[in-house]
Amino acid sequence: MTISKNLREVVLDTETTGLNHAKGDRIVDIACVELINHIPTGNTYQVYINPEREMQRDATAISGITDEFLADKPLFHEIVDDFLNFVQDSILIIHNAKFDIGFLNSELSRLDKPLFHMKNTIDTLEIARKKFPGSPASLDALCKRFEIDTSGRTKHGALIDCFLLSEVYINLLGGRQSDLSFHNDNLKIETVSAIKNTQAKRAKRNFAVSTDEKTSHEEFLKVINNPFWKR
Repeated sequence: MTISKNLREVVLDTETTGLNHAKGDRIVDIACVELINHIPTGNTYQVYINPEREMQRDATAISGITDEFLADKPLFHEIVDDFLNFVQDSILIIHNAKFDIGFLNSELSRLDKPLFHMKNTIDTLEIARKKFPGSPASLDALCKRFEIDTSGRTKHGALIDCFLLSEVYINLLGGRQSDLSFHNDNLKIETVSAIKNTQAKRAKRNFAVSTDEKTSHEEFLKVINNPFWKR
């Protein structure tokens, strides 16, 4: 079992003209934030889209996006390849995944493009409901629970919501110190705590640390944001 160096996840969010793609509502804003081993890399994707239909009043009230703003934006078929190239085959992290996946697949089906599958998606709404049963599980509620600063968010926007969701996701996993990822031949992800529980059953052994191993360990520690031992 070795430390994974290439676990790529993509936090994704959309804004839409309304709530029902089956009745013709379309995507007007898509954003993605790349995570490597649960850590944001700074690599992002965001685009506004002309939906070829009017925004519903409630949707504009939430996002601030107007028909006039979208009039000169590209159509979905003009951005789809760039979007799919960014996402690749990564795991998608979405809050209320059925909503966004439904809209994305509605758009993709119009172009005969391969559809997304829920099995490749992690729904933070479902995680929050299981972890905090009976408590509010909206993105706003989770940001408040985890004391995540939302002062720069006056309206819902796909990109800012992706940044907030990436922080929520990390906190749902237990925080930056406890979500270091490991994998085995079946690519099953285990937490550090689970590995420690397994190791506790084994006889204690002493290992000599080589110079290369020490150097690699020091490089690895540099990627941990705000480690507790420096507070």
